[in-house]
Amino acid sequence: MPDVSDGDFQMTTATIIAVSLDRGHHFSKTNALAIRLVEGLGVDGDAHAGVTVKHRSRVRRDPTQPNLRQVHLVHRELFDELRAKGFAISPGDIGENVTTSGIDLLALPRGARLKLGASAIVEVTGLRNPCIQLNTFRDGLMDAVLDKATPSPSNCRRCRTARWSRCKAADKVSCQKTPDSPATKKQDGHRTGLLRPSSA
Repeated sequence: MPDVSDGDFQMTTATIIAVSLDRGHHFSKTNALAIRLVEGLGVDGDAHAGVTVKHRSRVRRDPTQPNLRQVHLVHRELFDELRAKGFAISPGDIGENVTTSGIDLLALPRGARLKLGASAIVEVTGLRNPCIQLNTFRDGLMDAVLDKATPSPSNCRRCRTARWSRCKAADKVSCQKTPDSPATKKQDGHRTGLLRPSSA
């Protein structure tokens, strides 16, 4: 991955509200005071960290595939929407490592980079599409998460670690500056979303 300097990032109003990890292959992850992101691997001590795929279904198909799901990010605003539908979901419940607030994660294009806290950097590798395990966790949750009006419904972003460091709740989230998205914009009066580059 190309080197990125801290000057390539711009501050937003977004923050981390929780970090989580799990050493086993369980659906939910346990909240932690802090997590350590290891470059090229993911979250230190998490079952999904590694150079090659760790999700068991993908390991069965081809264990040599590169691991593009080292770190999972979910926006807290999803929990607010689910609460309105009768589902009480807390950070870590649906398997994310980092729960954010104030940034439109689903609008980020593949390849976008986020700085978490002082120096940890993750690169967006794609969407994590909801799976049937959501219904095992809470009956009807999958349908509640899916947005039928969206061509590619998703509940979170999957990333890989581009630079190691620690991050924790209350840390700020910065976005990599690009010519197409020099600033942030307000959404719904309280959310901050990133302008999507035209090369998404």
